[in-house]
Amino acid sequence: MGLFGFFASADDKRKEEVRTGARAPDRTERKQCWDARDDFYKCLDKHDVIDSLNGDGKKIAEKKCARENKAFEENCASAWVTYFKRYRVADYQKKKTFERLEKEGANRMAGEGPGDMPGPKKI
Repeated sequence: MGLFGFFASADDKRKEEVRTGARAPDRTERKQCWDARDDFYKCLDKHDVIDSLNGDGKKIAEKKCARENKAFEENCASAWVTYFKRYRVADYQKKKTFERLEKEGANRMAGEGPGDMPGPKKI
């Protein structure tokens, strides 16, 4: 982005508007975001990092996954970046909770969603 809101091109302006949330991303921009997120997640997985927002995980992510994180932040709305980083932690905690409960002998209860059909369950 140029000084005082001047952009090098219309594409740069649109990209900044999407990143700041001033404009909704189109299908291509969403795919670029998701691909950048997936690349960032692969790097985090490679270095056994779950939480890239706090503590040692943040330090490792900043050091080992800086390139992927930069692409992630450039290709996604900033609110999406924060959401995806927090979701990664929450999803990990949810999976660990389910694993712990299964080891303790807890039974799965049927709910009211489409995934609650009889048959083998994926956690």
